[in-house]
Amino acid sequence: LTEIEAAVDNEIDAAVVAAQADPLLAAEEAATLVFPETSSGAACQLPAPPAAEREAGEFSYADALYRAHSRALGDPSVFVMGEDIAEYLGAFRVTRDLYARYGTERVRNTPISENTIVGAGVGAAMVGQRPVVEIMFMDFLLLALDQLANHAGKFSYMFGGQVKVPLTIRTPAGGRRGYGPTHSQCFESLLVSLPGLKVYAPFTVQDAYDLLLAAIFDDAPVVVVEHKLLYGTRGTLDPLQEAVPPGKAQVLRAGSDLTLVGFSHMLALSLQAADALAEHGISVEVVDLRTLVPLDLETVVASVCRTQRAVVVEEGVRRGGIGADLAAQIQEACFGYMDAPVLRVAAADCPVPTAEHLEREVLPQVQDIVAACMQVLA
Repeated sequence: LTEIEAAVDNEIDAAVVAAQADPLLAAEEAATLVFPETSSGAACQLPAPPAAEREAGEFSYADALYRAHSRALGDPSVFVMGEDIAEYLGAFRVTRDLYARYGTERVRNTPISENTIVGAGVGAAMVGQRPVVEIMFMDFLLLALDQLANHAGKFSYMFGGQVKVPLTIRTPAGGRRGYGPTHSQCFESLLVSLPGLKVYAPFTVQDAYDLLLAAIFDDAPVVVVEHKLLYGTRGTLDPLQEAVPPGKAQVLRAGSDLTLVGFSHMLALSLQAADALAEHGISVEVVDLRTLVPLDLETVVASVCRTQRAVVVEEGVRRGGIGADLAAQIQEACFGYMDAPVLRVAAADCPVPTAEHLEREVLPQVQDIVAACMQVLA
């Protein structure tokens, strides 16, 4: 023990001497290395899809996530863990038979302890694994906030890029299922306020596949937010097409009179609102942010400067929301072009009720988006 203690003391002393000899970081570099230098959305070569999963076709959003997991597990450093993801097949049937295909070492059930799950994921990621953690409801991320904010999001910065945390967290968000106040929340605004975390919010089936894979093979920690109502939606998936990179928004519908900006399930409502407004001769452009960190402000600004009006839509509460921040950024960039203030559509500053009629009143609806659009056009 004396020899071990002496060796440790010597190692620490040498590290202190080496650190003191290093030059101080220049002040202008204080905000560098928030993300690893290798954090590009695809830090390494993606494994090929399994032979049976290479054909393009129509699939559900849940199918796309399942196939992204399946492809990622072709890399031996990837493993999946979470509550009830193996024999139970996952609360929303995303992981299905993966445990039977890849074994319980690669697809691991965990205790009901979100702090433990995320902490184990952080540790595994730091030593070279690429864990994919499922948190059954976004609400439960609060139980792991210390691990997420102070560990996963900070270690690369704290250790000068010497440590990477390639951790992916998947979590279902949102209401409209009658799950009540503690199983229906949207915390995207909280996540984007935590430096060191990336936040993806795919809407389309193709993006569910592409953005999950991009998250898994990024060297930074990424939270992938999946709205519960999207799991059953269907669309085209081509696993071999070139993916739109994270940090690049997409125009889902071109228009000339105003810009609707949103993400995740709110885009479904926005497209319905655009259809309704088109019946009155109003041309609405709908922009899908796709990822919140990184954020493609350039595409949003280009659209708003052209249409000269903007409405930002989200399912999270209005106070302190994504829309508040984005409206401020649009105003700063587009003020000289705009003919009306940026309006926001969001949930009431209230817990999400369980009863359907109360939930419908609290959460944003298509008619709320239409009303906001009509107001900015007035």
